[in-house]
Amino acid sequence: MRSIIHLVGVAAIAAPALFASTYALAAAADADADAGREAYIRVGCYSCHGYEGQGAGTGPKLAPDPLPYAALSNFVRQTSGAMPPYTPAVLPEEDLQDIYAYLQSRPAAPDPDDI
Repeated sequence: MRSIIHLVGVAAIAAPALFASTYALAAAADADADAGREAYIRVGCYSCHGYEGQGAGTGPKLAPDPLPYAALSNFVRQTSGAMPPYTPAVLPEEDLQDIYAYLQSRPAAPDPDDI
């Protein structure tokens, strides 16, 4: 009986987080890449990650093929490394979703053999 109560308690705690994560994924799918480019520049992402998310000496490559949205969002919000965390007060969720759409929209680099 105790195990069932524990399981119900865990489910009650995890369900809102799962719903929020699912909602964020769905919202990210509807995001606007053009607005994301504007937010990416306005917030200053380009200064470390390059204008196309290609990476630079100060920040890793973000595009194309960014991390899954949940992982990127978690890192942006809770990083403790050289990059400061961007809370929703600094970077609203809608802007982060648009930035993700922008990163997804970046084309792959050409194959060096084709240059």
